[in-house]
Amino acid sequence: MTIDFVTTMSDVSAEQWNALWQTSYPFIQYEFLFALEHSGCVSSQSGWQPQHIIIRKNSKLTAAMPLYVKTHSYGEYVFDWQWADAYHHQGLAYYPKLINAIPFTPATGPRYIAQDNEAVCSLKEGLNTLIQAQKLSGVHSLFGERDSAIKDIMGDKPLQRMGCQFHWFNQNYADFDDFLSFFSSRKRKNIKKERAKANSHGIEITRALGAELSSTDWQAFYHLYARTYIKRSGHTGYLNEQFFQEIGQRLADKIMMVRAYDSDTCIAAALYFFDDKTLYGRYWGAHEEYDSLHFECCYYQGIEFAIEQNLQRFDPGAQGEHKIQRGFTPVLTQSYHSLTQPGFHSAIASFLKVEQGHIRQYCADARTLLPFKNDIVIADENILIDT
Repeated sequence: MTIDFVTTMSDVSAEQWNALWQTSYPFIQYEFLFALEHSGCVSSQSGWQPQHIIIRKNSKLTAAMPLYVKTHSYGEYVFDWQWADAYHHQGLAYYPKLINAIPFTPATGPRYIAQDNEAVCSLKEGLNTLIQAQKLSGVHSLFGERDSAIKDIMGDKPLQRMGCQFHWFNQNYADFDDFLSFFSSRKRKNIKKERAKANSHGIEITRALGAELSSTDWQAFYHLYARTYIKRSGHTGYLNEQFFQEIGQRLADKIMMVRAYDSDTCIAAALYFFDDKTLYGRYWGAHEEYDSLHFECCYYQGIEFAIEQNLQRFDPGAQGEHKIQRGFTPVLTQSYHSLTQPGFHSAIASFLKVEQGHIRQYCADARTLLPFKNDIVIADENILIDT
């Protein structure tokens, strides 16, 4: 059994990596992680230094854990800025820290793989070695599945932190109208009016799978994505055109894009990924705002696609209470955190205990706003999202 720390996916065989994970979850695929690194979106310069743990037994991959040494907290979607401030006020360094996550991707999924208990122990040994050698403040595993073994790997009783997202669940709907039939009358009329508005601008809305998208299509999408990011935040976003071009080539079978055309010009687009169970709404870009077009492209087209493909869940991305009235159910997500400084680990444990109560209550209260008639329950708010 050997433990290796690799700073680039290029040092790992794509075939061995994907064969080890044995999942259709798109964001853990070699092609996705490689594109992030190869495009420069993930690097020491961007504050995401890859430091993946690879376990081999007789030269064969038996365990792996994607890890990044972070010098900031951007692009994680589990917000710990206050923790960093508390460290700073005590004259301690919160950065660098270690992140077990998919960069810029708050979508629940597998965060490590180990074929047996021996491999789990090796991951734990590797994690401890990495933290001590680089003097990291702690390790954080974000948006992982329900799995008790991650606690064994992280050691020292890692702290669970909960969050709330809004996901759509397929109840074997025949089509979009069947889905709407479960809404109360007034809420159903609101959705129909919204869809009518989106289609009243003389705009043609189409869906295309990854294999149908050309390099020119990806260039056009990137410009829409970057334009929207600049308008909202003043910068072009975490991802560059090279990244989109590469996933377009390498992950075409897991991609769907919704595009809105005014004449022959694409004026808005929403990019989705999907696996055998779940649709993931990830990126949006628009040349200008049209009434209800965002909702149509980012939500309703996604729901229609999920129904057509018999997908069981649609994760449209983080945040957004406006999703509730459109049929997206509040659900709990989780992350785990282990701090090397005992005093802060204990203080954050107390904070998270209180916060968890608030998150659970918020999730339960938000469910009272669902548009479904007859108090239909789509999923128990106490059930963590799992893939």
